[in-house]
Amino acid sequence: MKCPFCQTPDSKVTDSRTTGDGFGIRRRRFCSGCQRRFTTYEWVQDSLPLVLKKDGRRETFDRQKILKGLHLACQKRPIPNVSIEEVSNSIERALIERGDPEVDSRIIGELIMEKLEVLDRVAYVRFASVYRNFQDPHQFMEELLRLLGQEPQHPT
Repeated sequence: MKCPFCQTPDSKVTDSRTTGDGFGIRRRRFCSGCQRRFTTYEWVQDSLPLVLKKDGRRETFDRQKILKGLHLACQKRPIPNVSIEEVSNSIERALIERGDPEVDSRIIGELIMEKLEVLDRVAYVRFASVYRNFQDPHQFMEELLRLLGQEPQHPT
């Protein structure tokens, strides 16, 4: 495994543990070149579905897109990185378990919102506002009132 800092191809595993969900391995490594430590993750390579986009295009599933969206939604929130990783892992697992060769991007968005609503409601509203393309403050209020368990009052 190449060191991400100095690109030395020789690193030594100092610690291995299963990930919190039990589906991967977290390895702490030590670089013999620059003497720095870094972490790698290992998962079984499953066959992930193609993602069917709104415009009809098909893309390969990209875990990094989910992580980027989660990190943006959770920015400046007291959410540990490990929790964000767990959300991403659970979404990826759910897609694999479906067994479908293709999945609509809307399904992925809905899965992310379900997980964020449980993890952090502020992060949920941030993600939902972009995902659902809120155009005015009333849409925010309707979503906030729904989260608070109140019926939205439509302006007359």
